[in-house]
Amino acid sequence: MSDRLALVWFREDLRLSDNPALSLALKENAAIIPVFIFDSCGIHTRPLGGASRWWLHHSLESLQKSLAAKKSRLILRQGDPQKILPQLLKETGAEAVYWNRIYEPGGIERDKLLKKDLRDQGVTVRSTNGALLREPHTVANKAGTPFKVFTPFWKHLSTLEIDKPQPDPPKTFSSPSDWPESETLADWKLLPKIPWDKHFPDRWTPGEDNAAKALTQFLRQSVTSYQKDRDFPALHGTSRLSPHLHFGEISPRQIWWKCQASQNSDHPSLRTFLSEVGWREFAYHLLYHFPHTTKEPLQEKFRDFPWRQSRPDRRAWEKGETGYPIVDAGMRELWATGWMHNRVRMIVGSFLVKNLLLPWQEGEAWFWDTLVDADAASNTLGWQWVGGCGADAAPYFRVFNPIRQGERFDPEGEYVRRWIPALKKMPKKYIHAPWECPPELLARAEVELGKDYPEPMVDHRETRQRALDAFAQTKK
Repeated sequence: MSDRLALVWFREDLRLSDNPALSLALKENAAIIPVFIFDSCGIHTRPLGGASRWWLHHSLESLQKSLAAKKSRLILRQGDPQKILPQLLKETGAEAVYWNRIYEPGGIERDKLLKKDLRDQGVTVRSTNGALLREPHTVANKAGTPFKVFTPFWKHLSTLEIDKPQPDPPKTFSSPSDWPESETLADWKLLPKIPWDKHFPDRWTPGEDNAAKALTQFLRQSVTSYQKDRDFPALHGTSRLSPHLHFGEISPRQIWWKCQASQNSDHPSLRTFLSEVGWREFAYHLLYHFPHTTKEPLQEKFRDFPWRQSRPDRRAWEKGETGYPIVDAGMRELWATGWMHNRVRMIVGSFLVKNLLLPWQEGEAWFWDTLVDADAASNTLGWQWVGGCGADAAPYFRVFNPIRQGERFDPEGEYVRRWIPALKKMPKKYIHAPWECPPELLARAEVELGKDYPEPMVDHRETRQRALDAFAQTKK
């Protein structure tokens, strides 16, 4: 250890355990100053979504408490890191900056410039991987080019050596004799001005400790049934670790190695679960190598696709008023909780892109604003997959039938009834197609279509054919 003072710049790694940048800074310096810089647009080139802002507020609160327990604190500043970091270095006399790398295109370019500028000023800059099992530039196919299909990507990645998590940090951190001034979370006004997040606390508790608890609980109670239960939205059959992962409250390495140490390490369901961690890795692999995909399709032939434009149709989809219960239940769950079951994400995505023929970018933007796990890489991959224009894309002729999907994955209608109370008394036979219900049974269920619940906004069969005709144009 030297006698230097260093800044540790927290970004999408809001944890103390298995934080490589933090571990390295503690090892190489006499004292550290933890820093978080809120840049409302920053690397994403658009403001952080409302649900993500809610999570960030509470995650930073949790990190502040964790640092206080270590006799340290978190310095908060708002603005451009390229201006704030040099300013903090000057204020504190710190000689080094440590951070974990991020892999969104804007972040990569910004960090390169920042690293060069700081080093030109004589500052030591160290960056490490704290976000992925393996960094994108270290994974390639036999031809030395990026993977574009998930299965061979994951098969290859699964054979590579995965670093073990860093040792737990010391009980106390060495601190500077004088702390720089800090803004407060209240200054940033991250919490929404309208009470749309009132159900968030019922579902979520952000923070590193709760991420670890969620993983432990999943491995103890749910993992052996994961392969069977994960497609049924009425069940609590998934880990719900995605927002914790996105904000770096837990690392994929921690998940990987805890799974390897689990008594169910050879169970098929656990391998299926790990492949979902692999899907996240694949998303970052694609984003790193094909940065244009945040706005444009990976497959060039879809650049001139004849999308419709209809604000009323998009708003009906956003508000969960399409008249298709499984779609509307998903959109209402999203608005109420900031999250949606993955099977339902595919269903609502297919409905927007194929039944309504609206651009996948509009769905991606809505998810960016309303998901607590909104992630540039995963969000892009998911929407291009369902749109049939990305890697591992569903063939253009695969159009999810919302009625059949509901009948298959919500057979009792429990999920629909949970999120659409107006249909609570609907007979199971008609819960996914209320318009087919005989008038006398509708009356008994106290449902008046068009009043208590919308009529279908489109005919699935007709719009499916419209989508097929439009997608067929890409083959010419």
